[in-house]
Amino acid sequence: METAERFARITGWFSRNMEIAETELHYDSPFHLLIAVILSAQCTDKRVNMHTPQIFTRFPEPSDLAEASFEEVYGLIKSISFPNNKAKHLIGMARKLVSDFGGIVPSETSQLETLPGVGRKTANVIASVIYDKPVIAVDTHVFRVSRRLGLSDGANVEAVEKDLTAGFAEELRGKAHHWLILHGRYVCTARKPKCEGCGLKDYCREYITNNVVL
Repeated sequence: METAERFARITGWFSRNMEIAETELHYDSPFHLLIAVILSAQCTDKRVNMHTPQIFTRFPEPSDLAEASFEEVYGLIKSISFPNNKAKHLIGMARKLVSDFGGIVPSETSQLETLPGVGRKTANVIASVIYDKPVIAVDTHVFRVSRRLGLSDGANVEAVEKDLTAGFAEELRGKAHHWLILHGRYVCTARKPKCEGCGLKDYCREYITNNVVL
C-alpha cells in the first residue's frame, strides 16, 4: 500500500470512528493549558488533572505565578514527575509571559518556544489547540503509532512531524494529532498493543508485515 493511500484510509477510519478528538488535559484558559502541558511531560494527563485545579485557583493569571516562590510551586507539584525542573520552568514561563508578551500566551510557535519549559511539542500543542494552527505535535504516542502504521519512517520527532504535516490535510492536522495520541494511549500501546481488536490493522504496515500480535 502506498503511503498516500494509507493516509487516506487511516484518515477515513478516524473520521468515522473518532469524530471527537481533543486533549484530555483540563484547562480553562490558554495560560492554564500551557501550565498543564508543561506539567504533562513524562507524566500522565490523569495525574496532571488531579493537581491542576488547585494550581489554577492559586495562579489564575501569569502575574500571580510570576510572583510565586519556588517552594510554593514545588509544593503544589511535588508528586508530578521532575517537580524541581517544572517548578523553575513554570515560574520562568510566567515571568517571561509578563515581561515579553504582556501576560498573553503567544500564538506563534517561534514565540512560544522562547518560554522556559516550552519545546517544539508543547509549542505545537498550544498553537493547535488554542489558536487552531495547522501544526502537529509529536509526542511518544504519535511517534510510535505513526511508525507502526507506516505513516512515517522518520528516525526522530522532527522527521515524523514533517511526514505527518505532508500527509494530513491542513484542516485535519490538529485533530490528527489527537487521533494518534488517543489511539496510542488506549489501543496501540507501547508494550502490549491491542492489535486484534484494532480497527486500523488492515492498514497498519507493522501488523500486515508481521500478521501477529506484536
